[in-house]
Amino acid sequence: MRAARLVALLLLVLGGGLVARAAYLDAKAELAGILIRKAWDETARTGKTKAPWPWADTHPVARLQIPQIGYDEYVLEGASARVLAFGPARLLSSSRPGEAGNLAIAGHRTSWFRPLQRVKMGDQISVEWYDEKKHELRHREYAVEEIRVVKPIDTELLEPTAEDALTLVTCYPFGKSPKSPLRYIVRAKPVEPEPSLAVNKRVQQDRAY
Repeated sequence: MRAARLVALLLLVLGGGLVARAAYLDAKAELAGILIRKAWDETARTGKTKAPWPWADTHPVARLQIPQIGYDEYVLEGASARVLAFGPARLLSSSRPGEAGNLAIAGHRTSWFRPLQRVKMGDQISVEWYDEKKHELRHREYAVEEIRVVKPIDTELLEPTAEDALTLVTCYPFGKSPKSPLRYIVRAKPVEPEPSLAVNKRVQQDRAY
């Protein structure tokens, strides 16, 4: 009888610890989101990039919106595993927001980019960024023209392009399945292309999706 009580107490303590840990992670994610939004607001106001917290090795570079599915997130710089824990992020091998070429953004299939499974052909995607040359916020509208599931070795849609494009990439299938052997890619083109800038020639490929 005593052993059963000890086991029950141990299970209760373990359960309480798991609940507390989950609550801590949720609170941490909520706080991170608030700090990232404040950093973006500061960039929009002053034109200077700002890290969301003092030790962060990234900063918000754009705002990504997909009205048809109610999506609204801030894009961080550098799609490393650590950065992707806090939001979608730009692949460093791709164009920067506002540059000519292929702007590629990665996000986790279990969180930031899980809503991509509801995106349909023709949906509009808005990218907002701060233009350092014009000293103002600018935005560009894109329309989804291709949705593709590919193998990780198929990086064709992530490569630099002469024409302007927006590419969103995440692992596949969606959800919390332990395996995600494929990649889900949404490719969009500008609704009203802007005059061509210097074509981005970066060739380094990011691997952290």
